Amino acid sequence: MKLNLNLNHMSKFPKEVWVFVSASFVNSLGNAFMWPLTTLYIFSFFHRSAADAGLVLLGQALASIMGQLVGGTLFHRIGMRTLVVWALAITSLFQFSLMFTSNFHIYAGLMACIGFFNAISMPAISAFIGFRWADRRREMYNIAYVGNNLGVAIGTACSGIIASFSYHLTFVMNGVTSILFATFFWIFMRKMDLNVSTEDMHKQKKTKSSFSQTWQLLGAYQLYLFMAMGALFIMFGNSIWGTGISTFLDSEGMKPISYSILWTMNGVLIFVGQPFVKWLNQTFMRQLTSQLTGSAIFYFAGFVMILINHSYPMIVLAMITITIGEMLISPTIPAFISERSGSHAPFYLGVEGAISSLGRLFGPYMIGLMYDAGGIQHAAWVAVGGGILAVVCCMIHASFHRDESASLHANHRM
Repeated sequence: MKLNLNLNHMSKFPKEVWVFVSASFVNSLGNAFMWPLTTLYIFSFFHRSAADAGLVLLGQALASIMGQLVGGTLFHRIGMRTLVVWALAITSLFQFSLMFTSNFHIYAGLMACIGFFNAISMPAISAFIGFRWADRRREMYNIAYVGNNLGVAIGTACSGIIASFSYHLTFVMNGVTSILFATFFWIFMRKMDLNVSTEDMHKQKKTKSSFSQTWQLLGAYQLYLFMAMGALFIMFGNSIWGTGISTFLDSEGMKPISYSILWTMNGVLIFVGQPFVKWLNQTFMRQLTSQLTGSAIFYFAGFVMILINHSYPMIVLAMITITIGEMLISPTIPAFISERSGSHAPFYLGVEGAISSLGRLFGPYMIGLMYDAGGIQHAAWVAVGGGILAVVCCMIHASFHRDESASLHANHRM
């Protein structure tokens, strides 16, 4: 088994790949400057309760779900370049606007607008990867995933330092990175071939009965529904980290750094664990559908570890196990949709993102409710239940695609 990164292979990627990954890294870095501090900003600047902060985040999450649906639908109607550039540009304006308001309700509205317009660009950018580098899309999704997570890891680590000078500085830096990403796409996509057939694009633009077409696409539920539901239940159960584990560690008298270490470890593992996941895929899970099911199993196993033993070493082991599940599912979903749905990929990526986000929307509330009722044990049972449902949904999804034979890296060995 060879677990070293093949740098010679990585160097064979075109320069434009690394330009795109670098720009995406900067954008994720900027986003990570702001979102970890939202609750703290509401509490310290507006002097509002944690419940009020939760409502702001809920509103932003709901707006994000709507944005992903809108973005996936508009991709072919107004064009990828126009959609992404304007969505990011408008997002940056709202991000800059945050520092000019001292009214909590206006702030909440601006945060919802940020969630909506930023989410519009998400399925389009994901589809862009699949269209532009169709022959290496599986590797590209994985590289983009690692790059984005590296940006998140660095951004979250720096956010507290920046906020110690000024919360408003985080808004400015977030807005600057968004406008830079919009400018990048405006320049990068000039005269660029997205590898979408002219015939498919013509059909998309020619379609007038958008509602009938949308229902027709949604009718192909075998392609997306159970995969999206599997991701939904994974996100639902994974909410235990924010609304269960963090509170539990605090109640045990452990310092906040014990919790932050878990997420630092998550970011490091995503970067250094790629060779192991590649070996895992090539040895045991050569099909994309198998990788989705394997991801759900890893998440389920991590939740079970938390249930049977609440010691810190076991929680660390659970985080390692769940991180492996994350590395399996994150690049696989967009790769599967892009390969299976062709020019309709933006629509299905938006639908999948909207459905799976519901888990992140309701998970914190349900698990927090159970934690209040019976502590970490009750919260862990809810997470385990989510893990079981995720495995079942992924297995049903796999049953629809028995002919899937390629693995995440089978066609392009490092």
